[in-house]
Amino acid sequence: MSTYQYFSVVIENHIAQVAFNRPDKANSLNMQGWEELQQVFENLHDNPEARVIVLSGEGKHFCAGIDLTLLMDMQKFHGITCEGRKREALRKFILKLQNTITAIERCNKPVLAAIHKGCIGGGVDISSACDMRYCTEDAYFTIKEVDMGLVADLGTLQRLPKILPMGLVSELAYTGRKMMGAEAKSVGFVNNVFEDKATMMESVNKIAETIAQKSPLVVRGTKTNLLYARDHTIADALEYMATWNAGLLMSNDLMEAFQASMQKSTPNFAD
Repeated sequence: MSTYQYFSVVIENHIAQVAFNRPDKANSLNMQGWEELQQVFENLHDNPEARVIVLSGEGKHFCAGIDLTLLMDMQKFHGITCEGRKREALRKFILKLQNTITAIERCNKPVLAAIHKGCIGGGVDISSACDMRYCTEDAYFTIKEVDMGLVADLGTLQRLPKILPMGLVSELAYTGRKMMGAEAKSVGFVNNVFEDKATMMESVNKIAETIAQKSPLVVRGTKTNLLYARDHTIADALEYMATWNAGLLMSNDLMEAFQASMQKSTPNFAD
């Protein structure tokens, strides 16, 4: 694996443990941090050793989102004298940050977010792009951009309505209030809530272990089709599914799973 300054990445037993690693700054992301985030998930996408990813945060908080120095650095766009080119450059910058978070979604491995304490601003964008979310009782989620004079522009307003009722999304986005762990579970944003981080990590890793034992070909195909179904009609998604399985159904994994079931043994899948 590559070495990162603001992330720790360890792969063991087909589980990639990815952690924000800037605890002195509440795991906020400067420009290098955003670039590394994309690199991490693109590298894991291509790494057959990793079958499932657990995303957590070192230190006191999960992720405080965008580093304020990066926002201040946006003043550089004022140096572009042509108004059209200035807006073009700013749009390119926003799209770059959006693409960073979308790399989590594009990664063909399931991503389990294990969230403790603060999940703020860009942290909500990031967690919304994960496949599953778990949190501690003291975790809180806040769309902080509204208090900073910004419209949240990195995916929260696009992904959250696919997960939560629109009325709740609107309330969170307009007020910037904190949604605590218990509420996040009651509305279905997180799958489960735990007393503390250690208990959460133990439970999340057990789920990751279960996923890692499944056919990686099937798991990758399942993620692809779940996301396709989210963004398309049922008819389109069924058509896509038929084409997908017509191409990949007759795999060695199918026979391995069938034989293991008949023999009541544990299947052994290739990466």
